[in-house]
Amino acid sequence: MSAARQFVLTLSCPDRAGIVAAVSNHLADQGGNIVEAQQFGDQETGRFFMRLVFENASRELADLDADFAPFARQLRMQWTLRDRSRRRRVLLLVSKFDHCLADILYRWRLGELPMDIVGVVANHPRETFRHLDFDAIPFHHLPVDAATKATQESALWSLIEQTNTDLVVLARYMQVLSNELSTRLAGRCINIHHSFLPGFKGARPYHQAHRRGVKLIGATAHFVTADLDEGPIIEQDIERVTHADTPDDLIRIGRDIERRVLARTLRLFLDDRVLLNGNKTVVFHS
Repeated sequence: MSAARQFVLTLSCPDRAGIVAAVSNHLADQGGNIVEAQQFGDQETGRFFMRLVFENASRELADLDADFAPFARQLRMQWTLRDRSRRRRVLLLVSKFDHCLADILYRWRLGELPMDIVGVVANHPRETFRHLDFDAIPFHHLPVDAATKATQESALWSLIEQTNTDLVVLARYMQVLSNELSTRLAGRCINIHHSFLPGFKGARPYHQAHRRGVKLIGATAHFVTADLDEGPIIEQDIERVTHADTPDDLIRIGRDIERRVLARTLRLFLDDRVLLNGNKTVVFHS
């Protein structure tokens, strides 16, 4: 008898009685055995969200997908079904500040982030990152300025398509994506912003925070949208600071916050724990 494979099902639909039972019965009829289940009913929007991990020793993903589609239509579901062994293909974008990139590479090599890195894209030359070991990861230098932005983004989009990228990570990529590219990447592009949004959006947020004399600083990981730093928030964290801290101190403290927030966000996304809910997210922690 073949070993059971694990699949992850995520869904959202208009809330109503009996959804959990209906989904469970459907999976059982297909030979599935549920090993994890989380759910949330949003009373404000009237939508229901669910994440299930189930085992099935006899069915292939394509068959399960085909069988679930008509069932999902009856309940007006938005849904995804993934073989849990399939690793996401991730493209990392970075500018001069490389602390988030270095941390991601370290955690990836340890096996903490189960993904396939299809490339690193930077608007600075490779020499900027000579202290980092990219090993066999392709590196792409795509310089950009106001005059070349459209051409650079066209090359970036071609790379995303050629590598079959599932997720784009802006790991302190200090360029604002165009509205067109942001729209194309809706739901599969994550940015780490160096402030506790919705405060201190845009450039130099630590300097903005210092001028306001804040006592807490933070970092925010969010989905990228056409509205700058307005995308649905996935994960945040903070650290306490004092009146004696300079802007450079805030930047130093902030680097640690940014690294851990982005790492947690990646772990959540890679395990299908982040569901979009309009301009918010539903995040199913383990």
